[in-house]
Parts: sequence; structure tokens; C-alpha cells
Amino acid sequence: MVNVGIYFDLRNPPGWRQDPARLHAFTLEMCEEAEHLGAHSVWLTEHHLFDDDYLTQPLTFAAAVAARTRRVRIGTALVVAPLHHPVEIAEQAALVDLISAGRLELGLGAGYREPEYRLFGVTGERRYGRTDDCVREVRRLWAEGGLTPRPVQHPVPLWLGYQGPQGARRAGLLGTGLLSLDPDLVEPYRKGLADGGHDAGSARMAGGVQGWVSEDPDADWPLVSRHVVAQFDSYRRHLVQGTGQPTPRSVDPSRLRGRDPRGPLDHFWHETPAGMAARIRRRIGDAPVETVFLWASLAGMPEDLVAGNIRTICTRLAPLLRADERENNEGNRP
Repeated sequence: MVNVGIYFDLRNPPGWRQDPARLHAFTLEMCEEAEHLGAHSVWLTEHHLFDDDYLTQPLTFAAAVAARTRRVRIGTALVVAPLHHPVEIAEQAALVDLISAGRLELGLGAGYREPEYRLFGVTGERRYGRTDDCVREVRRLWAEGGLTPRPVQHPVPLWLGYQGPQGARRAGLLGTGLLSLDPDLVEPYRKGLADGGHDAGSARMAGGVQGWVSEDPDADWPLVSRHVVAQFDSYRRHLVQGTGQPTPRSVDPSRLRGRDPRGPLDHFWHETPAGMAARIRRRIGDAPVETVFLWASLAGMPEDLVAGNIRTICTRLAPLLRADERENNEGNRP
């Protein structure tokens, strides 16, 4: 079964600036509401020095989500491992797992932004090797005789946000989940699992869907597209900071809409629940995808639109994907 979750980054862009305390409080309210509506998971992410207040400490916010919910899984997609000492990650993650009674999904990644590395007094050199090392060290710290208190889950599910065939193989060698929906990565990922001494059948993938679900996409697009532009332009602007490259031109949302994905910032799906379910099915194919998550909010969206989007994801999209699984199971019966 493909589980459906929601994704928050808590952007607060200058064009729609609001009280940051209210934004954080409202996001926690939406996490509670998503759980009430049956969401499988809530996912959080990390960046630093963004001018739209991108979430900086996902594990801290995850602890708040854990205290306000009872059933929903809580994931990080992701924590930038080279910015943090493994002890810090291991202790904070264990605390979230304890507060949540064993609901944490810990996703780690290598990062890519020079300003963030400089902020933490590190470099981007060997960032993938250091992230691999962090996975090994966190596991060691959680093992018997390591840090206390230990997490509830043994083991806590670990994910790596690696892209490309080499990244997928690295995740496999370490025996973690892979935070990607790209079916082209299944083969190198499974090969990595086998080469690392893990069961290739244990492959598990999850990832974000760049899109928005709407009962009437054409009517909603003029409003939604404004926030799509703010979201994508922010990513592209901050992507080149510290590289000496010029700031990219603003995106054309009409060119993003409906494209098949080739990369993370080249498409955006704006679909009905049925249309989004169909796109997700085509995208993941036979890949061992456990969970997909969609943006709960795009940069600066008003609260009523966010709440409506979460309701549509949980009550209209998620049941369609569950129904697909039931139909597949019934079709396989003798």
C-alpha cells in the first residue's frame, strides 16, 4: 500500500509576511488536523539563511509535532547531516522517538549549499562520505552500550536523501531507505543492498510529490501559481548563493505545470485527486515505494487554502491510492 503524508517547510516569504509565531502555531494545528483526517505521516525539512524563514531545526519541530499528535508518523526529509555532530542527531532523534512513542522516520542528506556549510564552520568536502559515516555512527550510538536514553524503536527507520544511481547504491550499501520516487534508481539501490549484505527484498522508497491537489485545477491555478513561483524562485535563488553564478530568472509556472519530472525543480503537477493518483501511479510504477508526501502549503499561502489542501489530500487522494492497492490485491486472487 502507498501511504500518503504531508510536507512542511514553514516558509514565510516577504510578499505574504505573517507573524512567525502564528505560522508555527497554525502548522502544529494542521499536523493535528492531518492526523484527525487520517494522514499517514508528517514530514519536515531543513535549510538555513533563507530569506523566507525556511525551517531550520526539523527535529526540534518534530518534537512539538510528537507532543501534539498520537498516531501520525513523523519524518525528516531531511536533516542535513554534515551540519551536525552525530551525537546531536542521535540524541535529538531519540528524544523525538520517545516523545512520540516510536513514530520517528529519520531522513538524512548531504546538503548542497555553501552558505550553510560556512554558517556551521564546515565545508562541503566529502559531504556524502561524512553523511554515510553519520549513519553508521548514529546506529552505533543507539546500540546497546551507547547513548541513553535510547529510542523506542529498535531500529528507528533510517532514510537517505540521495539522488542518482551512485547515491541510490550508497543508500543500499548502508541498508537504509531511499528518499526518492525515481523508478530508475531501483536497480542500483537493490544492487547496493545485496552488495552490502542486506536483503534486496527489503528495499523501501519514499519521497515528495511536487504538486497541488484541487477539485477544480483550472479555476484554482491563477492563485496557486503565484505561490508556485514564490516557492520555486526561492529554491533557485538560494541554490546559487555562494557559487558566483547569476540569480536565475523567475520561473514560468505554465511551463512547469504538468511536465514529467526530470529533476526536482523542473515540474509541478496541479491535478484533481483522480488525476494526481494517476500521475503518482505512473511515476512510481513497480518501485517499492512505501510513502509519498505532498506540500501542505506553498510559500505564503493563506490558512484557509492550506487547510483545504490538507483535507483534499487526506480525504480524496489518499483513499484513491488505497483503493488502487485493494484492486490490485483482489486482481491477484485465484
